[in-house]
Amino acid sequence: MMACGSPSNEVVDEFKKLVIRMNPPRVTVDNTSDMAATLVKVDSANKYGTLLEVAQVLTDLKLTIKRAYISSDGEWFMDVFHVVDQDGNKLYDGQVIDRIELSLGAGSLSFRAPDRSVGVEADAKAEQTAIELTGRDRPGLLSEVFAVLTDLKCNIVASEVWTHGARMAALVYVTDADTLGAIDSQDRLDTVKRLLRHVLCGSSRDEVCARAAIPGRVAAHAPRRLHRMMHDDHVGLHGSESAAADADDGRRSRPVVEVVNCAERDYTLVNVRCRDRPKLLFDTVCTLTDMRYVVFHGTVIADGSEAYQEYYIRHLNDIPIVSGDERDRLACCLEAAIERRNAEGLRLELCCEDRVGLLSDVTRIFREHGLSVTHAEVATRGARAANVFYVVDASSGEPVQVQAVQAVRAEIGEQILFVRKDDVGSGGPKSPPTRRDAGRRSLGNMIRSRSEKFLYNLGLIRSCS
Repeated sequence: MMACGSPSNEVVDEFKKLVIRMNPPRVTVDNTSDMAATLVKVDSANKYGTLLEVAQVLTDLKLTIKRAYISSDGEWFMDVFHVVDQDGNKLYDGQVIDRIELSLGAGSLSFRAPDRSVGVEADAKAEQTAIELTGRDRPGLLSEVFAVLTDLKCNIVASEVWTHGARMAALVYVTDADTLGAIDSQDRLDTVKRLLRHVLCGSSRDEVCARAAIPGRVAAHAPRRLHRMMHDDHVGLHGSESAAADADDGRRSRPVVEVVNCAERDYTLVNVRCRDRPKLLFDTVCTLTDMRYVVFHGTVIADGSEAYQEYYIRHLNDIPIVSGDERDRLACCLEAAIERRNAEGLRLELCCEDRVGLLSDVTRIFREHGLSVTHAEVATRGARAANVFYVVDASSGEPVQVQAVQAVRAEIGEQILFVRKDDVGSGGPKSPPTRRDAGRRSLGNMIRSRSEKFLYNLGLIRSCS
């Protein structure tokens, strides 16, 4: 019997690489076939994670995917994406088109590591220290985290913070405030972890639910890592995240996720219906990939304010889901992945000269005026800070009062802190689709005619009415 890592496994890996080299990805950007969108067509030899890589590239380029037709059965990957820019227009910028072709073309998708990101400034991130945080969310938590880091003479150069179901996950990138390089003292790193974990535990001292870690290498793609962190946190809490979400008072529209058997085709069928927003496809595909499922066929349609997604999936070992509990777990995880990116609250944008302690001061002012941060994106561009915060009333979770926002802007500076209306963060949801509605108006019935016609014409599925 051959052991793992034996010559036979190496031969198989080399054969797969040879197949990919002989069939490099082919990317076509078509601006004529669709009057309202640009078509991005990707053909390549198939490998696990290719769909996520493509979705990640398009998302990182700030493109909105209005439609997608996915087929990766057998040894070949063949997808068509209808995309528009941030203003809803077709792509006419030659630089953007060149970046699509460069990022998805030959030599790009072939051997990329599963968590590698397109466009990551690896050299810059090598000079930073990454900190991963997960714990129970509460008003003022982010302010306390940033205050501890500032007190420890850490300069925060970038961060992304998500909250969902009373939980928080954050990636924070810091440098030494004096040297502006990565922190290399193990004793100091241990102190950072210990104090941050103390903050995450809070007064409850709930150590099981708090985690502060400094990974050996910087995560190349923050959203992918945050999805993974919140997924692992959810699994570790044995479903408390979903229970907390179910306790929501109904302010938000909830996604409808159906996971059903499709025995005649030997697939598991996943239907998703929810409010449309940017990055939605990436979030669902990221979750499926993290849970070790493969999408063989799929259709994605953004129709007005709603989005419909249909996936035919199997396990990585090529068998469909057979357990009802597993189907329920997948539906729960997909729902959580969709909701955790729905930034709730009023969007505030901070643009000013960066300095050590800036975020500690700003979030302290938020806390003192009764604002709680539900989502944050912190970036440093040269000597400038470009930060986005979504805030709600700390005591009720309701939209913030005008007087509180005015007071915060007056203290921080009206010329550097701006209020931005944002459909994703502050737009009021329409009446939520309930589980009962899902039974009456099945998502599969809504879009199957279009998706099945596409797949049937390719000869990839049989009729199954």
